[in-house]
Amino acid sequence: MKILVLGDELLYQKAAPVKKIDKSTEELARNLVETLHEGKGIGLAGPQVGIPERIFAVHVEGDVPRIFINPSILETSQELVKYEEGCLSIPGIYVDVVRPKTVKVQAWNEKGRPFTLEADGILARVIQHEYDHLEGSLFIDRLSEEKREKILAKVARAQNREKRKRRKA
Repeated sequence: MKILVLGDELLYQKAAPVKKIDKSTEELARNLVETLHEGKGIGLAGPQVGIPERIFAVHVEGDVPRIFINPSILETSQELVKYEEGCLSIPGIYVDVVRPKTVKVQAWNEKGRPFTLEADGILARVIQHEYDHLEGSLFIDRLSEEKREKILAKVARAQNREKRKRRKA
């Protein structure tokens, strides 16, 4: 699957609920995990691969790959933590983002079974990050306007360099 990058309008659209969980959903889940691994990431949402549906995959070190379909965040802790985040849709950019330390989420897995999960640490962070993708938001949207503008300018310069390289080739 091709990962969309910053600038693609689909990344800023709220994803629609998955209407039916069936064999094609299982295949999509497998493809998300495979693409996540190929990209050396720890989370990947449907909108990032051009699928505007409420599904994401996470695979943090020491855990099994997990699929979240039509997730709802039920609770977050009041305690906030700062941690460096990156995103497969904004390659090469890493910046500290403040988020709740813990999260409680309800979703369905790729087999159509509902589950509730309480998470902390990196798992809580990646769940929140991927959930933001379903809401049409990127991690840079959580930064101050000044920091976000600097990152957008840096990304634009990199994209322009890449375009010039392709034209010369």
